[in-house]
Amino acid sequence: MDPNLQFWQSNGQSFLSRLRLWFKFLDPSSVLSSQVSCCIATSAHVVASLIPHKGIKPALFWQFLLQAYCAGFNHANRNATATKDNKTSMKQSILIVGTVAYSAFAGALPQIILKRFRLIGAVAETFSRSLLPIPLSACLAAFSVMVVRSEEADNGIRVFDSKGNAVGVSKAAGSKAIKETALSRATLFGTTAAFPTLLLALLKRAKFVQRNPMIIAPVRHVSTAIIFGLMIPVSFSLFPQFGKIKKENLEEFQSLDGHSELFYHRGL
Repeated sequence: MDPNLQFWQSNGQSFLSRLRLWFKFLDPSSVLSSQVSCCIATSAHVVASLIPHKGIKPALFWQFLLQAYCAGFNHANRNATATKDNKTSMKQSILIVGTVAYSAFAGALPQIILKRFRLIGAVAETFSRSLLPIPLSACLAAFSVMVVRSEEADNGIRVFDSKGNAVGVSKAAGSKAIKETALSRATLFGTTAAFPTLLLALLKRAKFVQRNPMIIAPVRHVSTAIIFGLMIPVSFSLFPQFGKIKKENLEEFQSLDGHSELFYHRGL
């Protein structure tokens, strides 16, 4: 049996069991330490991309770093069985470059809207700097997964029976893996963008914060980093690492005897 399939079948059946494993693997507390894991190394990019900027160029710069990291992470943690010899195709390379360019520009839209259209007023600033980044961050995170890993839906990914034996390749399983991962990534970035905004909205009502407005920026930065670190294992745990798909939904495997469900590796 495939060792990964055996491990996740034994330990990752419920959300809480998966969450416990991911907290153990990743140690979210390291998000504020100097020894960060590869999954948490982007916390500085996330914080910098979500804070208000004075100009368009800084916003584009930090969005580019964040989106480049996200695209690279999505590609590195894809299901590589969708590509020949598990290698990166020219099509995938073009999609990665296009995704980074488009997402970096779209991520800087709140700053572009404020500067280019010269919007003035508390309502316009609140919308562009506090409200718009929440759905925008979630949508761009999901978009990056769906485009960078699109070959999994186009070519299909390897599926296994309950004993871990590879039985073929399925496009439906590839599409399901992409959708689940995109939803988990949208949850990660959407929550990371939303929580500091809600926290600051509450803190600004406090008299202590009103007397010391300079405390707002550090609170925003620290809360963003902490929530991002905590949400990484939560988002990874939303769906099983080895997902299930019913055989009746896969026409090419209808003739396979003795198995009502097949398994696939979702990736991260």
